[in-house]
Amino acid sequence: MESLKVYNTLSGTKEPFVPAKPGQVRMYVCGPTTYNFIHLGNARPLVVFDTVRRYLEYLGFEVIYIQNFTDVDDKIIKRAQEEKVSPEELANKYINEYFKDADALNVKRATVHPRVSEHMSNIIEFIGKLVDKGVAYAVDGDVYFAVSRFGEYGKLSKRNLEDLQAGARVEVDERKLNPADFALWKKAKPGEPRWDSPWGPGRPGWHIECSAMSHKYLGESFDIHGGGFDLIFPHHENEIAQSEALFGAPMARYWMHNGFITVNEEKMSKSLGNFFLLRDITAKFSPQVVRFYLLSTHYRSPLDFDDGKLEIAKKGLERLQTAYRLFKENKSTAAAGTIERKTEAEVYLQEVGSLHKRFLEAMNDDFNTALAIAVLFDLARAMNGFMSKGIEGNEAYKALMESAQIYEKMAKVLGIELETAAEQKDSGLVDGLMDLIIKVRQEARAKKDFATADDIRQGLKEIGIILEDTPQGVRWRYKSKGD
Repeated sequence: MESLKVYNTLSGTKEPFVPAKPGQVRMYVCGPTTYNFIHLGNARPLVVFDTVRRYLEYLGFEVIYIQNFTDVDDKIIKRAQEEKVSPEELANKYINEYFKDADALNVKRATVHPRVSEHMSNIIEFIGKLVDKGVAYAVDGDVYFAVSRFGEYGKLSKRNLEDLQAGARVEVDERKLNPADFALWKKAKPGEPRWDSPWGPGRPGWHIECSAMSHKYLGESFDIHGGGFDLIFPHHENEIAQSEALFGAPMARYWMHNGFITVNEEKMSKSLGNFFLLRDITAKFSPQVVRFYLLSTHYRSPLDFDDGKLEIAKKGLERLQTAYRLFKENKSTAAAGTIERKTEAEVYLQEVGSLHKRFLEAMNDDFNTALAIAVLFDLARAMNGFMSKGIEGNEAYKALMESAQIYEKMAKVLGIELETAAEQKDSGLVDGLMDLIIKVRQEARAKKDFATADDIRQGLKEIGIILEDTPQGVRWRYKSKGD
């Protein structure tokens, strides 16, 4: 089987994935600007790069995962003024709301979630070094990066600096050396948050925050930098310019970008008024359905949104969950059986092994979750087929358990919950109660109070639960037709 390959936006090709440090992956993913609830376009990179992280961890890597919060920004200031709160209060509110949405999507917390406001000294120091190196310059309290002094500017987005200069959609600022130069530090305006700096009070530009914070937590060069396709230019291009001009080393070994979400084949955007808050979508569909839908298309491909596609995702997820529920209902019956089906079990496990291999091949091919989900459906069908044969006996039980463990692992890589929220709650409650009941019964038997022990067994049987005393301990299962 081929090892993991990752599509690198910088080279435009799939490349073998080789992290700088064996056994460890250092990864930075651009997070949200915290002035509103996240929308579906924000949710896609959250789910995509969470899945990338999960698979890397499945392969045995230690993943250091950094995702920032932009909590100092023009949009935050404007929204705070509208809501008559401080920018800090507004940002804190939406960071808390972000975590609610991310948790609902089963997105794991980052190793560190750095905030711009908490890293101002790092940012100011970084800008100062760029000025000292001669690739940035200060003008009347503002600081700009001189793009003409970084010879590789445009290499990520494949844009030519001359074309950028000719097409610069900015008002001519005579203070700039070049119209394409971008702000590292902005002079404070009345009523705006400000921090003291060598160039006067102000606040950082957008691009510098990620260069400064990725350097603090991951060093001069790290393995993966991720984000949406819309961040390639100017954000990631400018990050590269800042970081590589200062350190002289590649900022990231692999640049990964997820595709746009479209609505009726038009890019989802606030300017077009066709964006959807995640909260509005999860009012109609569970967050797990949304996650399943987001992974049903390869991460680099556009993903067209409509309720019909979410309905399809809902039915697909239910099929996977039904297969798992049938497994849980059948496993006790299989364990209790005496008819051995060794040959059938061996054939079944060969099929399961082949499907597992196909799953790994899909994920190793630039995290092809769409194909991986198709393999998960194939495994669900195989499990259903095996259970429909009336499996029983030790060999069949072991085969079923092994296949279910692989099924669980595959789903976990994708962040897919195989039990509904209600089933998880009920399962935990029932398991806890049964552990308690079995403990009481075992204590009665230890005291030779066999009458109480028998009463407990009989009472459980009358409500559909069978207790079985085995050399490995007491097992319980739901009553079947043969009991």
